[in-house]
Amino acid sequence: MALMDPDIIRSRLGGFSLGGSEDLYGIPVFTGEFWTSEQRKASSLHEISYRACFKAQLPQFFIDLLTKEGQVVYDPFSGRGTTPIQAALMGRDVISNDVNPLSEILTRPRLEVPDIGDVRKGLEGIGIGSGKKADIDLSMFYHPDTESEIASLREYMLFKDRPLNDVDAWIRMVATNRLTGHSPGFFSVYTLPPNQAVSRERQMIINEKRGQSPPYRDVRALILKKSRTLLKKLDVASVQRLRGASERAVFLTCDAANTPDIEDGSIDLIVSSPPFLNVVQYDADNWLRCWFNGIDPDRVAITIPGSLDRWKRFMEECFSEFFRVVRPGGFIAFEVGEIGKGSIPLEKVIAPVGIDAGFEAVAIVINSQEFTKTSNIWGVGNMSRGTNTNRIVLLRKPEGA
Repeated sequence: MALMDPDIIRSRLGGFSLGGSEDLYGIPVFTGEFWTSEQRKASSLHEISYRACFKAQLPQFFIDLLTKEGQVVYDPFSGRGTTPIQAALMGRDVISNDVNPLSEILTRPRLEVPDIGDVRKGLEGIGIGSGKKADIDLSMFYHPDTESEIASLREYMLFKDRPLNDVDAWIRMVATNRLTGHSPGFFSVYTLPPNQAVSRERQMIINEKRGQSPPYRDVRALILKKSRTLLKKLDVASVQRLRGASERAVFLTCDAANTPDIEDGSIDLIVSSPPFLNVVQYDADNWLRCWFNGIDPDRVAITIPGSLDRWKRFMEECFSEFFRVVRPGGFIAFEVGEIGKGSIPLEKVIAPVGIDAGFEAVAIVINSQEFTKTSNIWGVGNMSRGTNTNRIVLLRKPEGA
């Protein structure tokens, strides 16, 4: 049964934490390792790269703490879909929103999971010819034969005379994830980690510096290989929960501050992380994924505020909408970062924004762990103590509100 009383929730957090204190507007602050190293081994279905995504254990922790099966979990900034996928795996209903249509392309197929045999047949049925060229110069990323296969697959997905079926959508999702990366498991020559695509100019510099040229990659074989990896840890019960959730799932492509398709008081829990403040350029990072999926990134109204004041105003608009859609007694677990090399912890901004919107502050949860592989790649030095942190503002809509 979900723990709805804030005092009970704080007690649970205190039981996990290294210690609590009240040093942020009287809000209890809990710091510790709320999920262990072993718990990082999440479902293989989450292994889709996306810039600035959090680990599945973050939503798992709060979904388990604050909801029960059949309740509704919502992510207004869904990105690669970590929260809706994890919620579905746990038997919750999901609403997923992101202003970038790539989010649904990456998320929905992982609810409608196909059998690996159907993926193989689907790939065999797609005509991938030779000699086809992309309509933009991609020679710095791909061998000519690989480019031809990618261009053929793109044409098949974009210009079919009927809607994509579940298997086609899965193949498109996996191909989108395999476009560029730093190992032979990707379609491209070596490039930066696979959560972004560098510019063509930057890739030419990388190629020259490394003395490399794009090798041939078998697009069909790599899609099938990645599909096996994504599906390998799914048991029958997990597949049933995912497919059940897919029948009721709602996918939106809206401004998070304006979601009229979500009914008042219909959300039990929001777990999300907002767009980073002037750090991650989502449109630039995803330009190649957008090209493959026929999306004009210039027409995607992604909010990347250039100042703290603008970011705060955007959050105020969003939290006003969150207050409308969350049910009385429902929760928000809102993961924020820090800017100014740690000098401005954003929980100090979000907590008052949430309170002003009508929520009550339950706790600030700071999860502290050893560095991840990706953190080391990017040279991140969170908290200057060799740790990787998540900072979560936990809010509750009062009963009767």
